Amino acid sequence: MAADQIELKDYLRETNLIHSRLIALVVLLGILALILIARVWYLQIYNNERFELLSKDNRVRLVPVPPVRGQIFDRNGKVLAENIPIFTLEILPQDVEDMNELLDGLSKIIEVSPSDISKFKSQVRSHRKFETQVLKINLSEQELARFSVNRHRFRGAKVQARLQRSYPYAGEMAHVLGYVGRINQRDKEGIDLKAYKGTDYIGRRGIEARYEDHLLGQVGVEQVEANAHGQIIRTLDRKPPVSGDDIYLNIDVELQIKAREYLGDRRGSVIAIEPESGEVLAFVSNPVYDPNKFVNGIDHRSYNALREDVNRPLVNRTISGRYAPGSTIKGLVSMAGLEHGWNPNTNITCPGFFRLKGNSHRYRCWKRSGHGVTSMLESIMFSCDVYYYQLSNTIGIDKISAFLKDFGLGSKTGIDLKGEPSGLVPSREWKRQQRGVSWYPGDTLNTGIGQGDVLVTPLQLGVMTATLANRGKRVEPRIVGRLEHSLNGDTEEDVSYLKGAEVGQVNASDQNFQTIIEAMTAVVKHPRGTAHRAAGLNAEYTMAGKTGTAQVVGIAQGAEYDASILNDFQKDHALFVSFAPVEKPKIAVAVIVENGGSGSGAAAPVARKVTDFYLLGKDANAPVEDEALNQTTAVVGLGDD
Repeated sequence: MAADQIELKDYLRETNLIHSRLIALVVLLGILALILIARVWYLQIYNNERFELLSKDNRVRLVPVPPVRGQIFDRNGKVLAENIPIFTLEILPQDVEDMNELLDGLSKIIEVSPSDISKFKSQVRSHRKFETQVLKINLSEQELARFSVNRHRFRGAKVQARLQRSYPYAGEMAHVLGYVGRINQRDKEGIDLKAYKGTDYIGRRGIEARYEDHLLGQVGVEQVEANAHGQIIRTLDRKPPVSGDDIYLNIDVELQIKAREYLGDRRGSVIAIEPESGEVLAFVSNPVYDPNKFVNGIDHRSYNALREDVNRPLVNRTISGRYAPGSTIKGLVSMAGLEHGWNPNTNITCPGFFRLKGNSHRYRCWKRSGHGVTSMLESIMFSCDVYYYQLSNTIGIDKISAFLKDFGLGSKTGIDLKGEPSGLVPSREWKRQQRGVSWYPGDTLNTGIGQGDVLVTPLQLGVMTATLANRGKRVEPRIVGRLEHSLNGDTEEDVSYLKGAEVGQVNASDQNFQTIIEAMTAVVKHPRGTAHRAAGLNAEYTMAGKTGTAQVVGIAQGAEYDASILNDFQKDHALFVSFAPVEKPKIAVAVIVENGGSGSGAAAPVARKVTDFYLLGKDANAPVEDEALNQTTAVVGLGDD
């Protein structure tokens, strides 16, 4: 080829190549544009609501405002459960970069125990990061000041003013009020979480648990604007919370305190009821515990000490303790006899024991020498066992069992507390179903004197006594008298009054009620009555009552009861039931002193003092001029009952 020859280019081919590349580029750009448009559509339209909320949450937060828990008062307006202000150290995990570093720093200026840290970390693991968790409760003034100075160093941590439940009377009302405790994971599985937003506590026992829905209130909400450090700048909107209902009990706290004081350090229970209304005036279970220790979680050592205490202070004896009623039910057995043909003028000779026909076993009377010829009135006044062996054997268990149940024994009373158990009034059917054996005549004799299988709670004895005072009208016992509702979170209130329902009328004649009440009056008023010296001396009103003694351990045939060889937990329980004034009863009382010995010696004086304090305003433990009244605490009445 010549040197000056020029190479010809293929312009058509190059043009086609450029066009194809341009087309590919346009297609690629189109695809990218479509992807971008699709992404924008996904973010701005399809998921607009979600990302808008996330965006807003960077500066605007919805903060739950917990309601103020309702307070609890006694019948005279004295505060029993209140809310006191405290400061808590709280942390928002989502605002914390290094949690361990934060905790180490806080520990240098505030006393934080390993238990506090362990509990806090457990809470963080079980909750979402945007939920605030408490590190320490109830900061001191010095700790509050130190944190305030160093607050800028601890992003995500803040001090919050809160209200904490407090019980001014401590143990005196523990078995009535119960307590509140911090909400745990088990609680969350059974509650409406929305209702508890911002709330850390829930009622555990007693009135706190039974009336939780009323005490809780309704949660409010604040829409707040926060900066990048999580600090709230301003409040944008607010829906105020509605405070929980205030609750007024029927209980007189001064009577409650005195009743437990009269029990002393002995284990036992005192229940006092206004018969006509069913209002519970005193509800004592002894010993007690301090509910304030449970509010923020009691430590393991203290809790184990309570659980292992042989006196069982955590047990609410008044509602949960089940005891043989002993002779306190002899009036009911007598009335059952009268209603089924037994002649009140029938006398029984008591030689100190009773034998069933064809049986050599001796069913003993508490008085080994016997009471001699005994009438019905005397059988109640002296508490003669042989009279009731004969009476029970004559009328039979079916009539006795049905009559005891009519007075509320063996069944729940319907009191406004959770967890009430039933007692036990045995019958033929019960023994056949539970033990697979027949009912024996000896079972009837034991039931007739309140021993054997029959079991009652102190509360049931109180209801039984109030029913006697009402001449057969049985009313549900009621602890709460009224609820004061907060309608709008301000001052507007409404009131609900709660009354015990009438649940039945014992089918017995007025004359038979009069006969039994006269006999129970003689127990206290007659100089030879088993409770006269303990409860009847110098009384300014007329009281009807009945002593009782319930065996804890059996005594072999022919052996004698000797308390000196028994330990404290093997001695007989002492019981006494009463109401006054007889003409127009205002108070019915049931007292059980565990292992107290005789009802006349241990239980009757307590009931007398409680009644004196309620009706007359007299405190038996205060100095008095009447020495005879002082002697009622020391003189044991006639007889074992």
